[in-house]
Amino acid sequence: MPKKIAVLAGDGIGPEIVAEAIKVLSFLNTNMNLGLVFENALIGGAAYDAFGTPLPQTTLNLCKNADAVLLGAVGGPKWEPLAHAVRPERGLLGIRSELNLFSNLRPAILYPQLVDASTLKPEVVSGLDIMIVRELTGGIYFGQPRGVHVAENGEKVGINTKIYSESEIRRIAHSAFKIAQKRHKKLCSVDKANVLEVTELWRSVMTEVGKEYPDVQLSHMYVDNAAMQLVRAPKQFDVIVTSNMFGDILSDIAAMLTGSIGMLPSASLDANAKGMYEPIHGSAPDIAGQGIANPLATILSVAMMLRYTFNQPEAAERIERAVNTALDSKVRTADIYSEGMIKVSTSGMGDAVLNALKG
Repeated sequence: MPKKIAVLAGDGIGPEIVAEAIKVLSFLNTNMNLGLVFENALIGGAAYDAFGTPLPQTTLNLCKNADAVLLGAVGGPKWEPLAHAVRPERGLLGIRSELNLFSNLRPAILYPQLVDASTLKPEVVSGLDIMIVRELTGGIYFGQPRGVHVAENGEKVGINTKIYSESEIRRIAHSAFKIAQKRHKKLCSVDKANVLEVTELWRSVMTEVGKEYPDVQLSHMYVDNAAMQLVRAPKQFDVIVTSNMFGDILSDIAAMLTGSIGMLPSASLDANAKGMYEPIHGSAPDIAGQGIANPLATILSVAMMLRYTFNQPEAAERIERAVNTALDSKVRTADIYSEGMIKVSTSGMGDAVLNALKG
C-alpha cells in the first residue's frame, strides 16, 4: 500500500529547499522501491493569501490522512501586520496541536568538513553530536489564558501562561529516555525549578520516570546554565530534554555550534512515530527567490523521516552518506562557504547530493 507524504512548501525559501529534498527522495523512492507518494498543499502565508487562513481545512485533512508531513518554512514580514490568530505561524502550531506531535527531535551534529564554519574553537566543537528533545504541544506557546488586554487603570497588559500536566511531562520523558538508550545513555533535563513552580513539577516527574530507565544517567540543569554550557563545553551533552520555549531557544544555540542553522533537520513525532519533518531554520525572506538557500537541513529531515516514520534506516543512511560525500567534494552554499571551497546554488547543492546517491 502506498505511503503518503503531505508536502507543505510554505513561505520564503520553503519552496526552494523542499524542491531539493523531494528531488533526492524521489530518486530513492524509485531506486529502492519505497512506495511513497507525494501530495502538495498550502500552509502559512501562502495559504492565507489563497484562503484567508494559515491552515486550510484541506491542508489539515491531508496531513491527518498522510503517513508523514514534509514542511519547508512559514512566515515573513509581509504577514506580520495580520491579527495574531491568522499569522502564518499559527498554521504550523495548528498542525503540531491537531496531530499531537508532542516530541520534537532536534539533532545538532557538526560535520567534520565544516569545523571551520563554527564560530567556536575547533577543539570545543569537533565531534559534536547532541540530540535535543523538545516538548512541542504544551507549555507557554499553548497555555491559557493568553493575550493582551487593558487593565482597570487603562494600561495594556500582556499575558502568557506556562502550564504542564503530569501526563504531558511523563510522555516526553519516556520519549527522551528511549532516545538516550539508543545513544550514549546520558540525559540532561533542563528546567528553571529554582524560580518556576511548573518546572518544579517537570523535575519531579523526570526524576520519577528516570527510575524506570536505570541504564540512563539522568542529570538536571537550569536553563540559563544550560545555555552557557552549550557554548562553553557542548560535548558534555548527549541528549537534552526540555520544555517547549526552552527547547526553542536552546536548539537554536546548538544550531550555531555546527556552523550554520541551515544544516540542521528536525522531526516532530506523535505516540505512533507519525511525524512532521522540517529544517529548524525559518523562512529567510531576505534571501527567498535568490537560489542561495542551503537545502541540506531539509534533505537531512527527509533522512529522519525515512528512519523514524517509515523504518527505512538503510535509505536514511544513504542520504546521510551522500550529504557527507557532497561536502567532501567541497561544494558549499553561501552560509557555509569559506575560501577554497566551491560556491553553489540551492539546486547545485541538491544536485551534488543526488549525484552522490547515484554514484
